[in-house]
Amino acid sequence: MAKENTSIHEKPTRRRYTKEFREEAVQMMLDGHSAASVAERLGLSGTNILYRWKQQVLASSGPAAGSLEQRLREVEAELRRTRQERDILKKVAPGKVRERGMCYDVII
Repeated sequence: MAKENTSIHEKPTRRRYTKEFREEAVQMMLDGHSAASVAERLGLSGTNILYRWKQQVLASSGPAAGSLEQRLREVEAELRRTRQERDILKKVAPGKVRERGMCYDVII
């Protein structure tokens, strides 16, 4: 019986990714894809590495990229707030019908 030269204590080799691969992965996230979907598409084991790459790319891009990221968060928060307000108004005034910017009372 031949004895294998592998040791139990050997560490698995780390995968190396090219700069272009990392930048494309980050760009997919910036384009609106979730980190989980990008990781799945690219065969990555988890999302932490994507967030680390994103942080590195934004840090190397300078203050303009950081301010765009901040502005995006602000706009998304405003959109969530506006949707919540809309949903509340829908519940408060169910007898109103909105048509071409005008509000009409519905008489049944």
